[in-house]
Amino acid sequence: MVAKALTIAGSDSGGGAGIQADLKTFSALGVYGASVITAVTAQNTRNVTAVAAIEPPVIGAQIDAVLSDIDIGAIKIGMLFSPDIIRIVAESLRHYTGPVVLDPVMIAKSGDALLQDEAITALVEHLLPRATVVTPNLPELERLAPDMRETQERALRLIDQGAQAVLIKGGHATGETCIDTLVERNGAPLSLSAPRQTTRNTHGTGCTLSSAIAAGLAKGLSLPEAFRAAHGYLQAAIAAADVLQVGTGHGPVHHFHRMWAIDAG
Repeated sequence: MVAKALTIAGSDSGGGAGIQADLKTFSALGVYGASVITAVTAQNTRNVTAVAAIEPPVIGAQIDAVLSDIDIGAIKIGMLFSPDIIRIVAESLRHYTGPVVLDPVMIAKSGDALLQDEAITALVEHLLPRATVVTPNLPELERLAPDMRETQERALRLIDQGAQAVLIKGGHATGETCIDTLVERNGAPLSLSAPRQTTRNTHGTGCTLSSAIAAGLAKGLSLPEAFRAAHGYLQAAIAAADVLQVGTGHGPVHHFHRMWAIDAG
């Protein structure tokens, strides 16, 4: 049986992040992808020029439609935008018992806001306790746990607030090596490192990593196993990104690098 996963996220008209990146990742990893759109963005590789949130009842109806018919093995949650959307997503998932990967999308690669400031409290209250793993980058982690000073302390605070695990993404750090660290409620942290790649084409890296983890969980992998597989997939997607030549700003990673490598060359 083919594994099936659901993404609940915003639409990126440029195709590099959000729903589009999630569905590409699911497909590249052999997982059937279903989707729930929370917002529509007018977006390209340079900036976000408009955002229109989907009405919460419609979001709830999308979730109900998928979960009432399709055996979803894992859910990835991305852009939620507002407190009302967060609340309807949490309510709609109240009976879902599978793994949930929560990517707290706050800022686009261009610097444009994708989550209202007042929505952060709702995210922590309503969805953090539902998350199998939360995948913040360093600026997002600081905003989720502003009262803590150290990175590990911030991760542990999110676990204290209900998350089962936190994946700290190191893409915003400095240095020649990029380190991602998985902190679980029980067990020692797991850190995976890779050389920092020199490319401007990193649009959608966070979406891709979180959806790749969801794909692994949908296939029945443990969280550490899904993290290892997703980390390797993303690093290869970044390494192949320049061949796509999409746009004039921050282009997308190459989700189908394993399939298009010869043709793209």
